[in-house]
Amino acid sequence: MPAWDFQRNVDSARILTDLATEMGLAESSVLAGTGIRSTDLRTPETVIEARQELRLIANMVENLGDIPALGLLAGQRYHFNVFGALGFAMVSSRTLHEAMQTGLRYVQLTFAFCRVELRDRGNFTHIRFDVDDLPEAVRAFVAVRDIACLVTLQRDIFSRVSPQAALHFEFDQPADCTPFETFFDRQPVFGCSNNELILDRAQLLEPMPQASELARSAAESQCEALLNQRLHRAGLSARVRQHLATRAAEMPSMDSVAQALNLIPRTLRRRLLQESTSFAELRDEVRQTLADEYLSGLKLSVEQVSERLGYSCPTSFINAYKRWHGVTPAARRSRLNPEI
Repeated sequence: MPAWDFQRNVDSARILTDLATEMGLAESSVLAGTGIRSTDLRTPETVIEARQELRLIANMVENLGDIPALGLLAGQRYHFNVFGALGFAMVSSRTLHEAMQTGLRYVQLTFAFCRVELRDRGNFTHIRFDVDDLPEAVRAFVAVRDIACLVTLQRDIFSRVSPQAALHFEFDQPADCTPFETFFDRQPVFGCSNNELILDRAQLLEPMPQASELARSAAESQCEALLNQRLHRAGLSARVRQHLATRAAEMPSMDSVAQALNLIPRTLRRRLLQESTSFAELRDEVRQTLADEYLSGLKLSVEQVSERLGYSCPTSFINAYKRWHGVTPAARRSRLNPEI
């Protein structure tokens, strides 16, 4: 859980929610358990944490996973202007290769969940998209979305070149490859050992028409300031969440958490509000995450899960769970583990 505590703006969550609702999924189902409100999606200054968007993606995959090339449909919606200052730093770069290196340098200002690695090998540049840190259920969606997003950016920034040489995916070949062939202009290879986009390095090194050292430098300065601001603001929420997660069975009060963090409750409340959250929201998020982890296994009863989450009785847990997901813990468990 702490691995996804870094912050990002709400644009990607809005893009994904719009796609899901267009596909017929109710917005309430898209946002269930994320802590993101409908009004947050339409407020440009809203900042969320990556784990909230990851939960949103899990909701999409769970409810819409039978839609062919869902990740591909999502990735095509990420144009360079969605990335703010980083998008302008990339479009002002001297070459596509430099633009990609800039994107990797400020990867926490993107919406990627893959760990992205760029390596030059002879005449080709290999970009690997590692999804091993992600829940298995969302890996294919994220790999396709992040790669499609990169290709969309490349076409926005410098449409004159088409540097793709090969494309590999870890997951099995879908029944219909047509959407992939149409978008990527080539047949991907499925069932590979990694997710990898292989590009013609010579084309990546061609000078871009919008290149401007002054504009790129100014945009990168904005990126530095924004990244520093987000990293600073993310700290307290992450510490509170970690403290609650490791003491879930007793579920500490706000007063006791404040004391443990050497703060007075009023200061804790104010600083969490500055990070667009509250103690109650963090407590609910921890309980939701842990509840889903416990229910995805086969050994703990609902009563035992309730006890591990610090509820006074199973009924309180069941009511809270229905508020989060719209179903009881038992019904959710049956969905997560259809074999039981």
